Amino acid sequence: MMTNLLTYLEETVVRLPDKTAYSDGTDSLTFREVYDQARALGTTLSREGYYREPVVVFMGRHPKTVTAFLGVLYAGCHYVPLDEEMPRHRIELIFQSLNPRCAVCDAKTAELLRGFGWSGRVFLYDEAAAGEIDEAVLAAIRDKALDIDPAYIVFTSGSTGVPKGVAACHRSVIDYIENLSAVLGFNEDTVFGNQTPLYFDACLKEIYPTLKFGATAYLVPKQLFMLPVKLVEYLNEYHINTICWVVSAMTIVSGLGAFQQVQPKYLHTVAFGSEVFPIKQFRLWREVLPDARFVNLYGPTEATGMSCYYEVKRDFALDEAIPIGRPFHNTEILLLDENDKLAAPGEMGEICIRGTAVTLGYYNDPQRTAEAFVQNPLNKAYPELIYRTGDLARYNEEGDLVFLSRKDYQIKHMGHRIELGEIELIANMMPKVSQSCCVFDDVKKKITLFYVGEAEAAEVVAYTKEKLPRYMVPNSVRRLERLPQTPNGKIDRKSLKEQALAR
Repeated sequence: MMTNLLTYLEETVVRLPDKTAYSDGTDSLTFREVYDQARALGTTLSREGYYREPVVVFMGRHPKTVTAFLGVLYAGCHYVPLDEEMPRHRIELIFQSLNPRCAVCDAKTAELLRGFGWSGRVFLYDEAAAGEIDEAVLAAIRDKALDIDPAYIVFTSGSTGVPKGVAACHRSVIDYIENLSAVLGFNEDTVFGNQTPLYFDACLKEIYPTLKFGATAYLVPKQLFMLPVKLVEYLNEYHINTICWVVSAMTIVSGLGAFQQVQPKYLHTVAFGSEVFPIKQFRLWREVLPDARFVNLYGPTEATGMSCYYEVKRDFALDEAIPIGRPFHNTEILLLDENDKLAAPGEMGEICIRGTAVTLGYYNDPQRTAEAFVQNPLNKAYPELIYRTGDLARYNEEGDLVFLSRKDYQIKHMGHRIELGEIELIANMMPKVSQSCCVFDDVKKKITLFYVGEAEAAEVVAYTKEKLPRYMVPNSVRRLERLPQTPNGKIDRKSLKEQALAR
């Protein structure tokens, strides 16, 4: 049984040494180049005394960044991806949490890091990855490696404003990649178009299947997601046939009318996740790609990426939500009610995840780890941790899970318990609305609906009054050119709430 993620690369480089592994359209690395540079970097780090500890990879969006991740693994360490896009304050908080002894940088990020007052060792990638490879050193590291050793730490936003570092081990990532690959049907001919930043776990979907199958992954330049027509042209130029994108990235393409000018020629596998896909926008994708597979993915970072999947094989009404489906193999979803019992059929419960995919917890943060990674309340006989997601769902009549809301998106308004997602679902049904988001002012007890589209605010108000009970009608409706996004492409609800409170 495979116990280390590097085995994917080592098996593929023998078969396909000269094939392009990672590219951004300008710069590319073959599997042989990835293999050699990663092992050289691993040798450099090991010779300098770094082992079984976090190594920051602070580089731009480039094929070398992915290779740096692998080099850190060759050193027997775990990589921590950061990016120059991240706010300085966030990076400083992450360094405080990690207290790392070294970082791998490019020339630009090395300069930035020197301004942080951090006194650790900086390795320039181009120098460290061009050094000699010591086979004996690398073999000794691998001989001591376990599949429960951490592979990476990625930082998610904490509710307190302090980022949480989620540590995942090799076994969890391998389990995830094997299951995801089986569901989505990746192979040697797969050409990925990566959308998510490399400092989020979502990029696992492209990085490791590329190594496993000898596929090719293109790191789509971030600026193209503001230029939908050029984005689709990029997909066509590089024959990209598989994407795993957040919903907001997909609605930018369909909502701004890109498909009227250019259509994807090669896409046959479209996976999406992170948010509920407005059916109106989803239909535009289906119309353009009638023969493609569309798969809804769901899962938190704390469970190594994605935990559930649903392949869309039927039409959905505008007021329906595409289910998140069923768990991957070797993963169990426990839908627990407020009494920590299994929710009855059709009843709402919190999604709790059990299985190998559950990560190691939050790095250097035992208190918050203990709050979210808890003993399975259904098992009193032996220690068994599950992850409480804070997401609410129910099973439909077909036995598929349907995501309802975040626990913290549930509000109490005018004496009624309301899911803000229900209001968004109705607003997204409007012909002239492409995307919407609701926030709630807990002090003034007011609901604000933000939306993107051609509709006038008064039309949106009238539409919601017609479709929703009085206590769910937004108190304020505001049109925006774009909904703000978090760095990984989700709707930035915190920013919208601040806008609502500022009025």
